[in-house]
Amino acid sequence: MKRKHFYSHLVETSVISLELGDMNLSQDERVELVSLAESQLHHVITDTILSELSEEDKLVFLQHLHSDQHDKIWELLNEKIENIEEKIKKSAEELKKELHKDIREAKEKKE
Repeated sequence: MKRKHFYSHLVETSVISLELGDMNLSQDERVELVSLAESQLHHVITDTILSELSEEDKLVFLQHLHSDQHDKIWELLNEKIENIEEKIKKSAEELKKELHKDIREAKEKKE
């Protein structure tokens, strides 16, 4: 089962999965690539957040993240970072654009 992240309501990843579906890949390859894309997205979003927090707040955030306490994560983020939802959306969109470009290039090479 796919894990729900605290930012899942902000970031749509199914488009990447659909785009990979157009490529001539095995089911395992497609699942692996989607998993890699989601992992990369998670790292980009986490990095975006950590770059905005103090050392003390980073520890609190990571504790909440580790224990999957979504409400506490949002409480902290909304208190400590101005426009955090927009910042998360922006970093996610930038990565998705990059991934789409990579997928397009891979499709062109296969043709």
